Amino acid sequence: MHKRAFWVGLLLICQIVFVFPLWTPSALALTEEQKLFSEAWRIVSQAYVDESFNDQDWWMVRQKALEKRLDNREATYAAIEKMLGSLDDPFTRLLKPNQYRSLKVNTSGELSGVGLQIALDAETGELEVIAPIAGSPAEKAGIQPRDRILEIDGILTSELSLDEAASRMRGAKGTTVTLKIQAKEGEARSIELVRDRIALNPVYATLDSQSNGVPVGYIRLTQFSANAPTEVADAISKLENEGADAYILDLRNNPGGLLQAGIEIARLWLDQGTIVYTVNRQGMLGSFEAYSSALTEDPLVVLVNQGTASASEILAGALQDNRRGEIVGEKTFGKGLIQSLFDLSDGSGLAVTVAKYETPNHHDIHKLGIKPDLEVALDPITIEQVGTASDNQYQAAIAALTDKSVLAKAIVQDSAAIEGNQNSKI
Repeated sequence: MHKRAFWVGLLLICQIVFVFPLWTPSALALTEEQKLFSEAWRIVSQAYVDESFNDQDWWMVRQKALEKRLDNREATYAAIEKMLGSLDDPFTRLLKPNQYRSLKVNTSGELSGVGLQIALDAETGELEVIAPIAGSPAEKAGIQPRDRILEIDGILTSELSLDEAASRMRGAKGTTVTLKIQAKEGEARSIELVRDRIALNPVYATLDSQSNGVPVGYIRLTQFSANAPTEVADAISKLENEGADAYILDLRNNPGGLLQAGIEIARLWLDQGTIVYTVNRQGMLGSFEAYSSALTEDPLVVLVNQGTASASEILAGALQDNRRGEIVGEKTFGKGLIQSLFDLSDGSGLAVTVAKYETPNHHDIHKLGIKPDLEVALDPITIEQVGTASDNQYQAAIAALTDKSVLAKAIVQDSAAIEGNQNSKI
């Protein structure tokens, strides 16, 4: 919220400083549609991460667009989308009013649809799955991270924008949508899904007291929504009271969400240290730090896979580089760009890439992902088997924690024995 407010405030300041030189007779004659286009152009001009705008004259992009007639709102939207398309950045995009409202719901409440987080592959332009939402129709149908979505109800996704594809998959509970899906290695197949209400409760927590005598607190975090930090903090406190001596934080198939939520959750595990660096358009570094007491010092393993993306990678990278937790699983998705949302005057909005991020050790995650400390491929399982004896990645995490916890307890006991012996001699 503060970051978004900062950018909006920055825009207001810049408008005051720079708008007056643009007040020429031709500028005063702009139509309402041209004004909306210019509003979008100005936001990108002042906020976009790449100051070269993909090696093009950004002023001339505006001038050429305004030479053409914009007879209605759809024509204006098309002109804005064409302008943004010239940046060759699938994450910088126009959100029409209904899409903008839906995006806000995605981070704060619930939605109705199939439960897929999707993205456009930056290299191929293909629509692919980041991760299915836990318990959703998509997950129950077996759709996996990195699966390509070729068609939605017979319409080629190559002809759709990211938000158009998302809109076609959303819909009223009980209605159906047919997706043509293709795994990286496999034949294309059609899947009919029945839309349902997708609850965005981001946290599931339980105590595993059967783990070789070490009580392990298991926390599965499915996305970084506004309430996720509070939910995770409550889960840690509850598990501490139940006697947890070690923790597993499961970020598998977590596609990210709010950057600030990821930062706040990192602070729950870290006493101090850098959480993430941000790099803006001038190449200047900013950082977010941990600055207070962690809720627990117990050993921690973080589970990741190909569906672990964005804010999840920030959290995993912070815990790995600060040596707070061991990362177990598969290499993560690799989305290292930060978008901010900007309101447009007609109720639509822009998602604009404003920065990229690096881990505390200055590892660039974008397209590279985070490499686990212990690589373990996941055997196919159902949602009901996640976090059980059938989950081989979970069992690998348990094994790692058991060894660490037993060793830690032995060191404490040996130290106590030595201290006792010393005291008896005094």
